[in-house]
Amino acid sequence: MDYQYVDGRLQIRRTDEEKKPILQRLKRIEGQVRGLQAMVQEDRYCLDEVQQMNAITAAVREAVLQLISTHLDASVDYAVHAKDQDGAVEEMVRVLRAALRQT
Repeated sequence: MDYQYVDGRLQIRRTDEEKKPILQRLKRIEGQVRGLQAMVQEDRYCLDEVQQMNAITAAVREAVLQLISTHLDASVDYAVHAKDQDGAVEEMVRVLRAALRQT
């Protein structure tokens, strides 16, 4: 993982290996959404559709946590190496605040 601090924001560049689990999770979510679309097309039982929507929501939350975890790791690394604890804490709070708006 590589990052740079620009205009008060920590910008992360992940390696292909770091992107892989996130992209795999997103592809699984994409499959779940396609499955839900098929369920709606087939007029499946409402509870089945709701359960599928709940599964999708949980999967998206997990993807968000993966992204946040990577970002927090980079923020801590930045704080240690740049000796800018205040900037790193502000960055972490900004990311966590955005994540909490989604719940």
